[in-house]
Amino acid sequence: QVQLVESGGGLVQAGGSLRLSCAASGSIFRGRAMGWYRQAPGKQRELVATITSGGGITGYADSVKGRFTISRDNSENTVHLQMNSLKPEDTAVYYCNAFRSGIAVGPPFGSWGQGTQVTVSS
Repeated sequence: QVQLVESGGGLVQAGGSLRLSCAASGSIFRGRAMGWYRQAPGKQRELVATITSGGGITGYADSVKGRFTISRDNSENTVHLQMNSLKPEDTAVYYCNAFRSGIAVGPPFGSWGQGTQVTVSS
């Protein structure tokens, strides 16, 4: 049973923008905080943005603060990541996942999806 499906990645020049989307099954989405993660080649997966179950509180890694915006649509079980002012160091596979509760604490809860590749050229 596929629970998380990411989309929206692509190749973009530095300074450009992309909007990622994650479609989640209701069982993993409802009532849970969500996060976007990324994994660059040869590096560990890192958490870049979080949003509480109600959408009222968001959090960002320092490396993306001011450039990325996370949002969610609870009627559609989707979470988005708007990425602006992209840099070559943002190149990675991007994944979404859920937290166990409505706040973004602890490890990810669901099985990882296939991710979506973001490549930023200089």
